[in-house]
Amino acid sequence: MAAMIMTQKLTALLHFSEIQKHPNNQFIKKFKNRAQAQFKNNNFSISFQVISSSLETDSSNCSHSNNQEVGEKFYGKARKLVQEFNPKIPIEEAWTPPSSWYTDPDFYSLELDQVFYRGWHPVGYTEQIKEPRQFFTGRLGSIEYVVCRDDSGTLRAFHNVCRHHASLLASGTGNKSCFVCPYHGWTYGLDGALLKATRITGIKNFKVNEMGLIPLKVAIWGSFVILNFEGVLTKEDLDTSVVGDEWLGTSAELLSANGVDTSLDYVCRREYTIECNWKVFCDNYLDGGYHVPYAHKGLASGLNLESYSTKMFEKVSIQSCDGGPVNGKEDFDRLGSNALYAFVYPNFMINRYGPWMDTNLVVPLGPRKCQVIFDYFLDPSLRDNTDFIGKSLEDSEKVQMEDIILCEAVQRGLESPAYSIGRYSPNVEMAMHHFHCLLYENLSI
Repeated sequence: MAAMIMTQKLTALLHFSEIQKHPNNQFIKKFKNRAQAQFKNNNFSISFQVISSSLETDSSNCSHSNNQEVGEKFYGKARKLVQEFNPKIPIEEAWTPPSSWYTDPDFYSLELDQVFYRGWHPVGYTEQIKEPRQFFTGRLGSIEYVVCRDDSGTLRAFHNVCRHHASLLASGTGNKSCFVCPYHGWTYGLDGALLKATRITGIKNFKVNEMGLIPLKVAIWGSFVILNFEGVLTKEDLDTSVVGDEWLGTSAELLSANGVDTSLDYVCRREYTIECNWKVFCDNYLDGGYHVPYAHKGLASGLNLESYSTKMFEKVSIQSCDGGPVNGKEDFDRLGSNALYAFVYPNFMINRYGPWMDTNLVVPLGPRKCQVIFDYFLDPSLRDNTDFIGKSLEDSEKVQMEDIILCEAVQRGLESPAYSIGRYSPNVEMAMHHFHCLLYENLSI
C-alpha cells in the first residue's frame, strides 16, 4: 500500500512539474486538477506547496526544447503528419497535404490548439448587438462564448460558463438585463461582475470580485464582430484600433475599396451541417473557380470564368471574376459586373457581388464534420424587393447544395485507402496552396 501511495505521489508530482513549466498548454491544463487531487488525497498538501514554489522559480529557466518535448508528448503523432507536407516546394512540383490531415482525430486536436485558439476570429455581426442588452452566443472547439453590449453600450465578450459549477449561462441570441445561470441561479451583470450567488451561507474565502465571468478580447471591423481567445484580457487589450490590420493585414484596404465594410442591410442566416472536415469546404472555396463549370452550371453562366484572378496577402486570398446577366436576362442579375471572393485564414469567406454580400463561417465540429454559417447582406435600396431577394436566395441555396454534395463526396474519398496525396493545378489553385502553407506554419510552432 505504501509503495502504491508513493507511486501516486510521484505521478502527481510529474504532472505538476509539467504544468508549472508550461501553464498555457491546452492539454496540460487538463492534468492540473488531477494532479492537485492526487496530492490532497494522499495528505501531501504541505509538500505540494513547497514543490509548487520551487517549480515556479525553476520554470523561468525552461528552454524552448522543453516546450517542444511536451508538445511532442501530447501531439507527437499529429506533428509527424504535419511534416508530410512541404511548403517550400513550388506549387508546380508540390503534393497536397496527406489525407490524414482531414481524418485524424489527433491532428484535429492540434488544429484547435494551434489554429483556432490563437489570433482573431469572426463570430458575428454588429447587427446582432446594435443596442444595449443585446447578446449572442457561440462555440468554437471547446470554447463557449457570449458577446453583448452592457447597459452603457460597451461591447463585451466572456466565456459563457458559470463560475459556480460550469453550466452554460446563455444560449442563442436576444436581449437580457443580466445573465442568470439556469442551474443554481448565480447572476452576472452584462459587465461580467457577479451580482448574486445563491445559498452560499457559511462559505469561506469567497471574494465576489474574483468570481466574475472570464473576459475575452473583442473588437469590430466593418460589420464583423471578432474575438481573440489568447491570453488574459488587460486594459491595453481594449484598444482595438489596430485589430483590422492584425486580422486582415494589407488586404484591409482592398476589401474596403470593394465595399466589404460598407453599411448593408442584414437579410438572413442559413446554417448547414456537412459531413466533411472543415478544410474540405475551404479547399473547395479556394480552387480558383476550377470546379464551377462542372458543378455549378447555373452560376457559371453568369460569370466570365476566363477573367478569374487570384491575389494573395499575408493571411488573406482574394479571388475575383467578371460577371454579367444570367442568360441575358437583364431583369435579374444578382452577381453584378464583378464578383469578389475573399478568404480570411483560417475559416472565413466574404463574398461581394452586385448588391449582395454574403459571408461563410466554417466551424469545425470534429475530424469529419463541420458547420457552415451563411449570413446575407443587401444594399438598402433593395430591402423591399421581395421577389429579387427570394430569387437570389433560391439561386444561392442551389449552389450550396451542389457544394455540400461535392464536399461530402471528397471526404469519403479522403478516407478511402486508394487516396493519400494529390497535386495542385498551378494556374488556378494558388489560394488553396497558400492556405495549406499557412496551416503548416501554424501547426509547426
